[in-house]
Amino acid sequence: MRRGTLDDLAAFAVVARTRSFTRAAAELGLSPSALSHAMRGLEARLGVRLLARTTRSVAPTPAGTQLLRSLDPALLEVERGLAALADWRGEPSGSLRLTTFAYAARAVLQPALPRFLLDHPAVAVEVVIDDRLTDIVAAGFDAGIRFGETVERDMVAVRVGPDLRTVVVATPDYFARHTAPETPYDLEAHNCVNYRLIGGGGLLPWEFLNAGREVRVRPRGQLVVNEGDLAGAAVRAGAGLGYMLADEVADDLATGRLVSVLDAWCLPFPGCHLYYPSRQVTPALRALIDALRSLGKAAAE
Repeated sequence: MRRGTLDDLAAFAVVARTRSFTRAAAELGLSPSALSHAMRGLEARLGVRLLARTTRSVAPTPAGTQLLRSLDPALLEVERGLAALADWRGEPSGSLRLTTFAYAARAVLQPALPRFLLDHPAVAVEVVIDDRLTDIVAAGFDAGIRFGETVERDMVAVRVGPDLRTVVVATPDYFARHTAPETPYDLEAHNCVNYRLIGGGGLLPWEFLNAGREVRVRPRGQLVVNEGDLAGAAVRAGAGLGYMLADEVADDLATGRLVSVLDAWCLPFPGCHLYYPSRQVTPALRALIDALRSLGKAAAE
């Protein structure tokens, strides 16, 4: 396509829609004579007459009408593409789709997202909570939030939360009835509340590390869940041992409602990270990253 032809085609569409060189010229910011000259040049290049002119009106010819049918959708797509560039410059705007899991939704997004939405009214956010590890590119997400150790290496990962630690806990009443485990292997003799990974179908392993020695066990128990609040309720009722995040049971441990065991085996691990597939981010995603990082730093201090 020759240089300028696309502009002339867009101008033709305006002339055909307004059926007036005067009105079309005013809309395009041209003089009527310059616009008429451009239309004659376009017709000469295409070798077909597109506009029927009289002293009082202008209208598309049958060939012009046929061209307009295919031209209008194409020009609309071009306009949409140009409008979408607003997501890549200037003030944050547009939409963001995020995938995360229940803990990160509570600990990372819940404290920060309302303020972010108030500060950036031109940004729309959709959050999908799913404990399965999602291919964010294939699923059409802009970013995800997961524990740092589970993020794929080809992703750009940004820390948005402090290091975390899992603990093994139960009520004092439970330990009055059962001998406290001294090593992870002793968990086999206990009634443990387990979490099932919906995506993979298996039970979440209980992971431990001591003096460089890593141990992964899947202890047995009466209850298997895929929802943290139900697991916590069972543990707090004395129905079994729980493998839980330390910050979620901090108050219980402080008041003595729960007691932790195997502390020497429960070491910190990388906390929540926001990740995305490209180093080029929209202003909307950059603004969200900045908001979450600020909150994460404050929580770590």
